[in-house]
Amino acid sequence: MIIGVGIDVVDIARFERTLERTPALRERLFTAPERELGVLSLAARFAAKEALAKALGAPVGMSWHDVTILRPHATRPEFAISGTVAERAAELGVVRLHLSMSHDGGIASAMVVAEGAC
Repeated sequence: MIIGVGIDVVDIARFERTLERTPALRERLFTAPERELGVLSLAARFAAKEALAKALGAPVGMSWHDVTILRPHATRPEFAISGTVAERAAELGVVRLHLSMSHDGGIASAMVVAEGAC
């Protein structure tokens, strides 16, 4: 059963300028392993975190650090969630999160499907 769907797009050049203007934003939005990535990956991960928030109903008080996007063994990306995000997912009955990310033509995008038990 589908509990929620979220999608987000990020203008990569604009995102890069924002990170340059406000260096502390990198630390505020991303976990330590994510911060070392290039701007294309960061823009896609920001889109993924936004899409996840939308799929979960944009919970108030969601902590950006409670979501990390991993690529274990160069496979498809997955979420590692904890804290406020894990609590909201459990509250909604989410048992699996599906994530797709892409970047092309100056845009990073992400789509999330939150799946519950049948």
